[in-house]
Amino acid sequence: MARRHREPAGAARVAGPRADEPVDGRTGVATIEPQPGLVAEEGNPVSGPITVPAQRCLGETGLAVHPIALGGSTFGWTLGADDAHAVLDRFAGIGGNLLDTADSYAAGRSETIVGSWMASRGTRDRMRVMTKIGRHPDHRGLAPVELRAAVDASLARLGTDRIDVLFFHGDDPGVPLEESLGAVDALIRAGKVLAIGASDFSPERLIEARVLAANGLPRFELLTTRYNLMERRSFEGATELVALAQGLGVLPYFALANGFLAGGIRRRSDVRRDARGERVAKHLGRRGQRVLAVLDEVAASHRAAPATIALAWLLAKPTVVAPVASATRPDHVEALLAAAAVELHRSDLVELDRASA
Repeated sequence: MARRHREPAGAARVAGPRADEPVDGRTGVATIEPQPGLVAEEGNPVSGPITVPAQRCLGETGLAVHPIALGGSTFGWTLGADDAHAVLDRFAGIGGNLLDTADSYAAGRSETIVGSWMASRGTRDRMRVMTKIGRHPDHRGLAPVELRAAVDASLARLGTDRIDVLFFHGDDPGVPLEESLGAVDALIRAGKVLAIGASDFSPERLIEARVLAANGLPRFELLTTRYNLMERRSFEGATELVALAQGLGVLPYFALANGFLAGGIRRRSDVRRDARGERVAKHLGRRGQRVLAVLDEVAASHRAAPATIALAWLLAKPTVVAPVASATRPDHVEALLAAAAVELHRSDLVELDRASA
């Protein structure tokens, strides 16, 4: 398979919105018009004909995707099936095709909601489905017997015969990695799994996995890890260097820092009194306000939403292939997918890097 092409930070992947382009009055995001770098799709059961950014390869898996993944961590938790289906409808309707879920999200209800939506809309062949195993209460860890059972359970909940990308949801130090990779090799041969990735693996464990792959075991193609403008240190450094050296496509989760980078929470009175609100509140310091101020400036210059700019910053990173972001309402989705059509100037990247350092 050909290696994915990455352009240098600040280089144009897709022409960004011009000053004379129409703006969606609800979101402040420029509507996506046909332009160089965009391609037309024949349509889908939700939207009919649409025009979307040119897709990119998901690492070296050979899977073509829109470069923004929709996270399903809220499905079955804060969003019921009907509301989640509405979000998924909007995502598919404007060109999204990469879904991220896990068997542990709402104890499997997220996968069930994604599966029921694909079945009811006939969208399975359009979607690229990523799920993670290792933390479901019935199938914990990466021992071969648990891994095989977890995959079969995920396939049943998703209502599909294959998982496009299966992630090991965190390391399992109690199980030799070669045993886990050997078990997934059999699943790949059976057609149940097309490609694999690692979630929150240490640099040392990623290196060990690559050595095992050189000896014939399946290779991690992707890495998902917490990374955003507010949380940079755990990825930048050794993990980023290993990802770059191994050609791993990186999919940052919590790409909007639990919604903080969407810009709707500016003071403690805006924070909800729940677990998610507590995670957002930790960013309400001087650094967080500094980041929001720069996001506002850059967003205004591009006539975009702050969330769009926060995702565009990630897309400019050399290892990032597709940030994972969640939406709680259908009208939030436009701001997410618009990031793929924004060209951040080098000066924008410098200011965002400086504010978030």
